[in-house]
Amino acid sequence: MNEPLKTAETRPAAKAAASEEAPSTLYAKRKKLYVRSTTGPFQRLRWFFVFLTQAIFYGFPWLTWNDRQAVLFHLVERKFYLFGWVFWPQDVFYLSLILILSAYALFFFSAVAGRVWCGYTCPQTVYTEIFLWFEEKIEGDHIKRRKLDASPWTMEKILKRGAKYAVWIIFSLVTGFTLVSYFTPQRELWHELLSWSFGPWETFWIFFYAGFTFLLAGVLREQVCKYMCPYARFQGVMFDPDTLIITYDAERGEPRGPRKKGVDPRSLGLGDCIDCGICVQVCPTGIDIRNGLQYECIACAACIDACNQVMDKMGYPRGLIRYTTENAMANHWDRAQTIRRALRPRVLIYGLILIVVASVLFWKIATRPDVRVDVMRDRAALAREIRGGWIENVYTLNIMNMVERPRRFTLTVGGLPNLKLEGPAEFDVPPATTLPLTVQVQAPAGTAPAGTHKIYFEVKVVGEPEDVTREVATFIIPE
Repeated sequence: MNEPLKTAETRPAAKAAASEEAPSTLYAKRKKLYVRSTTGPFQRLRWFFVFLTQAIFYGFPWLTWNDRQAVLFHLVERKFYLFGWVFWPQDVFYLSLILILSAYALFFFSAVAGRVWCGYTCPQTVYTEIFLWFEEKIEGDHIKRRKLDASPWTMEKILKRGAKYAVWIIFSLVTGFTLVSYFTPQRELWHELLSWSFGPWETFWIFFYAGFTFLLAGVLREQVCKYMCPYARFQGVMFDPDTLIITYDAERGEPRGPRKKGVDPRSLGLGDCIDCGICVQVCPTGIDIRNGLQYECIACAACIDACNQVMDKMGYPRGLIRYTTENAMANHWDRAQTIRRALRPRVLIYGLILIVVASVLFWKIATRPDVRVDVMRDRAALAREIRGGWIENVYTLNIMNMVERPRRFTLTVGGLPNLKLEGPAEFDVPPATTLPLTVQVQAPAGTAPAGTHKIYFEVKVVGEPEDVTREVATFIIPE
């Protein structure tokens, strides 16, 4: 008996039945990546930024300025030290400008060159690169690491794996310690370390940051970039056909296939891609750039360096994988045309906003006053009549000496006739310190009608006559 033919109607039904029997899962099982190391100009640039960012991160706590740590966010004193500047909680305006500047810088660079932040300076990328370097030095290249994972547990495997984890843990703890030293003076932190007398706050954050450094850079790695990082998800709205991205030239490379060196690929009906797969092996997120732009691509350009080396060996022109744009690829633009097109309206707008915000930030910091006066009225007694027919209002003044040297100040009051100040008229304020003063301001009864009147406190720096700070307050005369 002949077997019945599988018609178009029977095939979907069979597939549906098979799909019902097959188990389904919402999450794909992770396939561990064994990233192959490569060299080239882009990789040298990446390592330059690794050294630069880590030199800044680990080096700044060791710098001193005015006999204190140069960069210190002292939460206990509620003061942020940045070289010669001292910022107070009242300076949150500057933080707002810095956040706006950072956001538009991200928009600007993403519109011009995609995820260059991710590929070169993102902490996740930088620390993953460092952890991979440790792993390669201890366990060997990508082939040896793969074999080591597949091999049974031997003394050699235990020693190598133990050494790798030990180095990772030590590096993570040093990183956590360094982070905390930005918030607790490093001298105090080292003293607590040597005497093992860390407080609960320092202990928690050192181990918290060290643990996440180990977890994210040593264990999760590309999973952070692919599934946890929000930037990977919304980057698409910042890209357009004129954004520089890492692109595979399919018109030149396809059809791909192996061949011997020196053979003209066109005689075999092939493109320049020899399908060696090295571009996939060097990718830290494990994607195949030949499948087009993917959100997992972090623009590290490792595939460009690897492919260029293969092209050199085969005697083909470089640039099968390169930085270019969709429009440049479609219209066969040269480099000059591509760069000119990069100066498009959205990039110019982002750049203009960056210049404006940065100019405002630097101008506000450069012209920031070095004396600040805050005036608060005594709410317990708004106004009262005292002996001799005087009306008295009580104020609390916070005199902020915002420079790192002691200074002497004088205080006067004006705004109404015959005002009298009861309290210290001359006083010293230590460097970078706030001095609270309680003063009484008195006016003769009948000197002004009942109600509220504006007065001002004037604070002058002794020896610096041009440095005058005036703060307006309200004086109440009861009915």
